[in-house]
Amino acid sequence: MSFSVGQVARLAGITVRTLHHYDEIGLLTPGERTSAGYRRYTDDDLTRLQQILLYRELGFGLDEITVILDEPRTDELTHLRRQHELLTRKAERIHEVIAAVERAMQARTQNIALTPQERLEVFGGFQPEDHDAEAERRWGSTDQYAQSRRRVATYTKADWLQLRAEGESIAADLVAAYKAGLPADGEHAMDLAERHRGHITRWFYTCTYEIHRCLGDMYPQDPRFTATYDELAPGLADYVRHAIHANARRA
Repeated sequence: MSFSVGQVARLAGITVRTLHHYDEIGLLTPGERTSAGYRRYTDDDLTRLQQILLYRELGFGLDEITVILDEPRTDELTHLRRQHELLTRKAERIHEVIAAVERAMQARTQNIALTPQERLEVFGGFQPEDHDAEAERRWGSTDQYAQSRRRVATYTKADWLQLRAEGESIAADLVAAYKAGLPADGEHAMDLAERHRGHITRWFYTCTYEIHRCLGDMYPQDPRFTATYDELAPGLADYVRHAIHANARRA
């Protein structure tokens, strides 16, 4: 059984002109011709066309495809295996690009007004937008969430760097107090907890003592928060929680 050039064009989703061009350059020469000289494509021709279109999808030029397909001792299964590997790599890359685009979209909805270079300087490898969906799910209906989004939308690179520096300073002082063996319910630790609460209020939203207690409870309960604090000093997450609760009682 053979097919006309029009039938093949419709089957493959390409133009008749493309098939004529492939014939002219020797990439796909029809296996048969009618007595009137019209092209007729065999099953083997359709198999070769499939290989051509797959390699085109992978970005190969026509000259490269000609060399690949005419390579001696290379059968259809070899081509399919090679194409599968290349397509898998391409799919992985596409998924990476899609993920990057989604993060960029989330960053825009989160209103973090920084250039890509500034984002790297401020956040490093951390992607704030990766946590935006969870934050909106958990707190999206609260006034604090809305207040935080309004505030961060106005922050410049200098603001973010200052915010980060203040947060790191508080964390370093908490580590020092913990390692020095100062009690979590002592004046110094409670003062640090108050600084922590003030930091949130200054940069994100009005952090009441009740909200601060809830945040403190999250630190040893949520593995991600626990890991962040305990990376600085094992047991620090629980220490901070106790300091926050003590400070709230003092207030």
